[in-house]
Amino acid sequence: MPGTCRSSSTSYRAADGSELPLLVFEPAEGTPPRAGIVLFHGGALRRGSPDGLAPHCRALASRGILAVSAGYRLLDQGATSIDDCLGDVRRAVARFGRLAASRGLDASRLASGGSSAGAHLAMLAALTAPERGVPAVVALNPAGLDLGALAPEAQRRLERQVGLDAGRLIEYSLIERVRPGSPPTQIHHGTRDEVEPIDSARRFRDAMTRAGNECALLEYEDAAHGFHYPGGGGHFDDVIDATTLFLLDRIATN
Repeated sequence: MPGTCRSSSTSYRAADGSELPLLVFEPAEGTPPRAGIVLFHGGALRRGSPDGLAPHCRALASRGILAVSAGYRLLDQGATSIDDCLGDVRRAVARFGRLAASRGLDASRLASGGSSAGAHLAMLAALTAPERGVPAVVALNPAGLDLGALAPEAQRRLERQVGLDAGRLIEYSLIERVRPGSPPTQIHHGTRDEVEPIDSARRFRDAMTRAGNECALLEYEDAAHGFHYPGGGGHFDDVIDATTLFLLDRIATN
C-alpha cells in the first residue's frame, strides 16, 4: 500500500541567472527513497508550472520514490526560443542529480521525464547528452517524436512559434536522435491523442528497438492528450504504478 510523503521546495539557477523552482516530494521521514525522478510540465512551452505534476510526484513519493517537479523558462517569459527551455532542463537535471545524491541515491537509480512539451525536452536532453543526464526516461504523452513527418509548411510555422531559424526543427525531432545506447524509455500514450498521434509514438518505439535500445510503449485505449492527470479517464493510478515499477526495475538491472 502507498504510504505518506513529505514535500518541500528549492530552486536551481537558469542560464540567465534567474532562479527556477523545484518542488520536492519524498517518502515519509525515516524512509530512504528507493529511486528518483525529475519531471517537467507540459503547456506547449508557453504555459504551465511545476504544480501541474505535483499530484504525480506526491503519488510517486508515497511509493518510495524521490520525485521532483521542475520549472523552466517559458517562451516570452524569459525564454526566447526552445533552446533556452532545453538549456534549463539540462541544468535542472544536474541540480536534481545533486539533490538525489544528498538523499543517498546514486545516478543509476535516477530518471527524468515529464508531460507533453516537458517530456519532449526531457527526452531530448537524455538522447543528445546521455553522459550528462540520467540513465532512464519516463514520458507522458510526449510531443515532438517525429517532427520530420510534418508537412514543410507546418514545420516552418512551428519553427517560428518556438524561435528556431528555418531548417532547425529537425534538430528537435526525437526520432532523429535515436542511437545505440540511448537511455531505456517508458512512454505512456493515448490512442486518441489529438496533439501527437499514436503512430508517432509507435514509430519512435520501433526506431529505439531497431537501435538495440529498451523502449516500452504503454498504450491507453481511446485516451486523449493529458489522460494521465487525476480525473483524466481513470488512468492516473495505472500510470503511477507502471512508472514506479519501471523505476524500481532500473535498480534491479544496474
